[in-house]
Amino acid sequence: MNMDVKQRIDELRALLNKYNYEYHVLDNPSVSDQEFDALLHELIRLEEAHPEYKSDDSPTVRVGGVVLDKFVKVEHDVPMMSLANAFNEDELRAFDERVRKVVPDATYNVELKIDGLAGSLKYENGAMVLGATRGNGVIGEDITSNVRTIKSLPLSINYLFPLEVRGEIFMSKSSFERANRDRREAGLDEFKNPRNAASGSVRQLDSSIAAARGLDMFIYSVVSPQDHGLTTHTEALDFAKNLGFKINPLSQTYNSIDDVIAYIDEYTAKRHDLKYDIDGIVIKVNDITTYDRIGYTAKSPKWAIAYKFPAEEVVTKINEITFQVGRTGQITPVANLDPVIVQGSTVARATLHNEDYVKDKDIREGDHVVIRKAGDIIPEVVRVVTERRNGSEEPFVMINACPVCASDLERKAGEAGYYCVNPDCDAKKIEGLIHFVSRKAMNIEGLGERIIEQFFNDGIITSIPDIYDLEQHRSELILKEGFGEKSIQNLLDNIETSKDNNLDKLIFGLGIRHVGEKVSKVLADHLGNLDGFYTATQEELININEIGEVIAASVVSYFANEDNRAMLERLRTFGLTTEYVSNVREKAEFSGKTFVLTGKLEYYKRDEAKALIESLGGKVSGSVSKKTDYVIAGEDAGSKLTKANQLGVTVLSEEDFKALLE
Repeated sequence: MNMDVKQRIDELRALLNKYNYEYHVLDNPSVSDQEFDALLHELIRLEEAHPEYKSDDSPTVRVGGVVLDKFVKVEHDVPMMSLANAFNEDELRAFDERVRKVVPDATYNVELKIDGLAGSLKYENGAMVLGATRGNGVIGEDITSNVRTIKSLPLSINYLFPLEVRGEIFMSKSSFERANRDRREAGLDEFKNPRNAASGSVRQLDSSIAAARGLDMFIYSVVSPQDHGLTTHTEALDFAKNLGFKINPLSQTYNSIDDVIAYIDEYTAKRHDLKYDIDGIVIKVNDITTYDRIGYTAKSPKWAIAYKFPAEEVVTKINEITFQVGRTGQITPVANLDPVIVQGSTVARATLHNEDYVKDKDIREGDHVVIRKAGDIIPEVVRVVTERRNGSEEPFVMINACPVCASDLERKAGEAGYYCVNPDCDAKKIEGLIHFVSRKAMNIEGLGERIIEQFFNDGIITSIPDIYDLEQHRSELILKEGFGEKSIQNLLDNIETSKDNNLDKLIFGLGIRHVGEKVSKVLADHLGNLDGFYTATQEELININEIGEVIAASVVSYFANEDNRAMLERLRTFGLTTEYVSNVREKAEFSGKTFVLTGKLEYYKRDEAKALIESLGGKVSGSVSKKTDYVIAGEDAGSKLTKANQLGVTVLSEEDFKALLE
């Protein structure tokens, strides 16, 4: 009898997988929804009656039902880099020129840029073993139970080698409308746009909620394609398609940038007729074997670019101009607007940057202004509709005292911004704490802006170390509205997890003036540990590529401050990571080798070549010695080349260097 049951279960799974593929990937169903549902319910009943036959790749897992306490962080083996943006034809042609200097006969694969969120999928021995969000590009979140509910994704593939593919998780316009209809009927607030709805759905701890939202996913890349014998991007897409993944059918390959621009013009006009939202077009060099030659910047590949559609502009009214205090004390004017929908989300505030910006555009309270989202994200005031003024609008006047602590403001020489220099200003402290826990810094979920402000006002968290002492306030938190045992424990667990963040995240989180995310990583990589920051001199820091005098002075000043050191030492006692662990992928030709760069390089900027060498395990020195393994000599190489020849150090041309990279 059990053999008959097993046989029927296998038969049902095969049929449901076939029908599912036809409906969600081919868009060509061969059975009705009623027939499909009847077979699915039969399979659910059989699996519930015979749990010994349940499987992670059964179509029934798409219904969801897994409930997690929290999402687990995962590190991407290959970082998920973001793409550089182009906003007009000139920038696209400049991209083409840069590519053709290296690859004169380059062809381009062009595809729609789906407006969703990037995700990565891993398969081993043919089975899906991991689904992850992009996160910050290096660390994402395990969302396997949720991506298994996406019906266009194969739960198993006919390919036994390890495989990782990446793509865009999105919600179609019809699924978005259906989800909002359900929310209206349930008395809940509607989603603002499909992208936010998809993002929120993927991050549900209960996978049955994600299953009900009708998520979809287009695969747009195969990770390490050459490991699978693939040499072009179109080959990679066909490879993924043949394994059962959903590939956007509107992808095309062209020989010229003129054809690419024509494609962009076509889909700029057609974008609103598609079944899903797009926010641009992605252009990639088709020949994968040329990627290392074309190169990378610290954040993005040089062989790809994302054309972003012109931002939608709308008119609204400025009701009031207020002022907010940032973590560095900078005072920023803010336009408080009549709420207006821009590209699917409601905008009620827009930054006005500084006094010069407001006066140059002559922005006044009561003005009607044109608003758009810069890069489709940040609301900005484009211009004033002066013809709608009624004569009551007064010219803008900058405040001279901090709106929070009333201290006199200072405008620093050579800068447009005014600053509150009171070290005890509550607003600066709150903004500093918000920055410290933010996603790109220590990434402590559960400590959002509202919670930080509430905890600060209650005296629970008034400094960074207080975050790691929050356990002492557990009984106090229980009494607060909205805080149950489970939510408190999740918050404390997230705080504990943040202790393992790499040192660069801590440095960035400190909010040191002029030290952004990238500079934090450069410094941490060079100095190695927290003690290295204590002892670094301005001269040493200036000698690091990308670190100038202003940054060096700011870093030295911060770590010379005894209060800052005491705070950091307290963090050390809580167990925060104070060592930098490099994410380099070692390559034998580079690992442990010392390189010196000299002369003008044609294909790489100096810092790009340095980043490539370091990413493969090598070191870059500023001077030639007997310990130097290679000198890379560009045009007009001088004394370093002479010394290399005297010492018998191997000299590489830029072409030799590119060959070594390959």
